[in-house]
Amino acid sequence: AITAGLVYCVDAKINFDDNAKFRQAAVFGLRDTTMEDPREVAASKFDLNYVGLDGSIGCMVNGAGLAMATLDIIQLHGGKPANFLPRRPLRSARLWPALALRALR
Repeated sequence: AITAGLVYCVDAKINFDDNAKFRQAAVFGLRDTTMEDPREVAASKFDLNYVGLDGSIGCMVNGAGLAMATLDIIQLHGGKPANFLPRRPLRSARLWPALALRALR
């Protein structure tokens, strides 16, 4: 928008919790998976939280808090993490996709 010779650049990102999917079907129908990391899309199909990073050290850690601390320790010692994949207690139906995602890196 331009007002009185001033230019404002505006950007926003809105996330919807997966638990709201049943209430917000129209919003979730707008999802464009071609704009997302294919590994993250594959992980979401198995209810996994995967974030690809630029490093070379893979991490599958029990719980998000421990995963964050692990990423910090890796960087503290000069390494670069390749992913963020906090592992909740997994049924075997979700364990193998999680391992497969790790292998993709």
